[in-house]
This record gives sequence, C-alpha cells and structure tokens, in this order.
Amino acid sequence: MRDSFNEINITPLTDIFLVLLIIMMVIAPLLDQQGLNLAVPEIVNEEQIVKDSKIMNFSVSADNRYFFNDTEIVAADLEKTVSQNAKNFPDGLLIQVDDNAEHGAVVKLMDSARNVGVTSISLAR
Repeated sequence: MRDSFNEINITPLTDIFLVLLIIMMVIAPLLDQQGLNLAVPEIVNEEQIVKDSKIMNFSVSADNRYFFNDTEIVAADLEKTVSQNAKNFPDGLLIQVDDNAEHGAVVKLMDSARNVGVTSISLAR
C-alpha cells in the first residue's frame, strides 16, 4: 500500500513571497520621488514687495484670459511675452488668479515661464 501524503509542500508559497518581496524592494524607492517641490512663502508686507522687487505681474481672469500689465495676451504668445520681459524683471513672476479661473490656464502660464527659464513663480488671489 501506498502511504498517504500528509504534509503540505510550502516551497511554491515561499517562492511567491520572495518574488513579492523583491518587487516591493524595487518599487519602494520610486514612491518617494512623486510630488512637487514647494517652498513655503514668508509673510511680507505688500508695500515691501512693491518697493523692493521687480516682478512680472500676470493675471488670469475668470474666463481664462491672460493679462500682462493690464494688456491682454493671447495664449499662443505667452512664452514669447514672458521671454521678452524676463530680463527686465529678474525677481520672477507673480500670477494673480481669479477664483473662477481654470487650473489648466494657470498651469499653461507656469509652464511657459519655466520653459523660458523663470525659476521663481508665485501665485496670488
């Protein structure tokens, strides 16, 4: 007579756990690299900003139109306008955003500024 099989073979189970462990060890360092690098702003008086700095002032209206110094800018000309004025305003870019403006419109302006080389971008309501 043949002896009955009374033990469970755990070798395949161990193999699966080791593969899962290796996958987690490879993926874990990649999870830390997500997100944006943000700098927390300081509290500064508004008079100090106006007197001491040269900042490009853009605004995004509720209907997603762009304005530079109260002059409307077409979305296709954003990058050109920022690049032409970046030398005159070394302190960066201030974007004043209407509460009803779309997120995509603001991101488009920020991308245009970054493509030109502007590294200091601030947002205001």
